[in-house]
Amino acid sequence: MNKLDLAKTTTDLKVLDELSKDKDSDIRYWVAEKNNASPEILNYLSKDENSDVRWVVALNLNTSPETLDYLSKDEVHYVRWGVAYNHNTSTETLDYMSKDEDRGVRWRVAINPNTTPETLDYMSKDEDSDIRCYVAANPNTTPETLKQMALDKDDDEIIYFIKSNPNCSEETWKYLSAVELIKSLSKVSI
Repeated sequence: MNKLDLAKTTTDLKVLDELSKDKDSDIRYWVAEKNNASPEILNYLSKDENSDVRWVVALNLNTSPETLDYLSKDEVHYVRWGVAYNHNTSTETLDYMSKDEDRGVRWRVAINPNTTPETLDYMSKDEDSDIRCYVAANPNTTPETLKQMALDKDDDEIIYFIKSNPNCSEETWKYLSAVELIKSLSKVSI
């Protein structure tokens, strides 16, 4: 069996550790992709010169929060996407990443179930309406933040996500329903 096939199929940690140091980035990629790769192997691969290897490390659920924090500062945006999406990413790292210049990073932070209400409140003011929609949909978003977001009544998508959020208060839900009714009535020609 060649090394690439071995990297794709083995679950032996000793073999994975050895393969993680291989000069072929395809082999290192498959090691990082393994769901039983150890946090130590993944930490080693987080410093790989190949960004695809680092991206797979960022997505791997065995990657430690410390390694994910390191990768959150990666120069390659899609590596940071993986970190923002990973459910092992710490709340502190997600807070840091909520200010990332890349909108793809920010929307992944907005949907991460570990993002804190405080970070979501900050993100609810993002200039990108898609980010605000993801914030409105996150069940960690507080009723107070949803109420504040409801004032952005011109965005039908945000209204939909606010009303769908289990934390939407009855008061906010009624307010948005009235806004929707007024909008629909204003479109009716007499």
